[in-house]
Amino acid sequence: MTSRHLAITMGDPAGIGPEIIVKACIGLQERIAKGDLRLLIIGSGAALEGAKAALGASVAIPRVEADDRDWPNLCFLQADAEGTPIHPGVLSADGGRFAYKAVEQGVRLTQAGRTAAIVTAPLNKEALNKAGFHYPGHTEMLAHLTGVRGSVMLLAHGNMRVSHVSTHVALEDVPKRLTPERLRQVIDLTNDALLRLGIARPKIAIAALNPHAGEGGLFGRQDIDVSAPTIAKAVADGLDVVGPVPGDTIFVKLRAGQFDAAVAMYHDQGHIPVKLLGFQVDPATGRWQELSGVNITLGLPIIRTSVDHGTAFDIAGKGIANEHSLIEAIDYAERLAGGISSAPKQ
Repeated sequence: MTSRHLAITMGDPAGIGPEIIVKACIGLQERIAKGDLRLLIIGSGAALEGAKAALGASVAIPRVEADDRDWPNLCFLQADAEGTPIHPGVLSADGGRFAYKAVEQGVRLTQAGRTAAIVTAPLNKEALNKAGFHYPGHTEMLAHLTGVRGSVMLLAHGNMRVSHVSTHVALEDVPKRLTPERLRQVIDLTNDALLRLGIARPKIAIAALNPHAGEGGLFGRQDIDVSAPTIAKAVADGLDVVGPVPGDTIFVKLRAGQFDAAVAMYHDQGHIPVKLLGFQVDPATGRWQELSGVNITLGLPIIRTSVDHGTAFDIAGKGIANEHSLIEAIDYAERLAGGISSAPKQ
């Protein structure tokens, strides 16, 4: 348990962020009441009250100011002034503005030590850019706000922990992003995160960029010329790293528990296996009912975790959004901040 609050940013108020936050507060209310967990919600007060009303939720989330000396265990901070009413499922510049301002406040408070970590609900990239904040997503925004270059995205679902050499870049640019320096940075940050999660001797597998790890150079030489020497140097430095492991088998082995984490070369290589396992689909309707998974940003001077899904404008305001990923993200933030040592539920 950390004695400080976790900052929970609402993301785009037109998405499912307000709803899953209210549901998470209800689900965690026993721990909050005991003081075992402290949450500071940051976002649009109108959207939060709208979600509470739509869900018929009676949970009390009193409003506070950033400079108040003492905050109750569960409280709310207005991210910015309310403007044109924001409606569930409707993309707007105001939605993007609130998403940015909430993260900005969360980063500032966490850097100042008022909050222990930041947990982000989803934003909409189009709305964010429409508001004048030109970032590809949360990861790049957080890197800019904290003055960091070269952060690393790690996805986690149960024992599936996957960090990424590259994320939001065109596929044709991926090979250029695979350098010895970048790969070693990802390895080191992944190893450090696993240690902080309580894994005493992390074993990390490195995915191959090319099919069959290049097949002796027939399908490309990056795995031979870049990855293999970098892995060998990490091993010589005392880390337990293996690879390059072909991409069509590495995640099966990870799921089987042969490794504690895997390093993917690019966005879809890492995201597809984690999300395939994390999204539970109703076979009768073809709709997803539940999802599990956490997005963790490594390499920042603050701790940041996030849900592993988007704003889901299509179901926003309907009361059917699932809060499990947010609760998992809260669990991970607390563990990384020096709190709970047990793993989140799988």
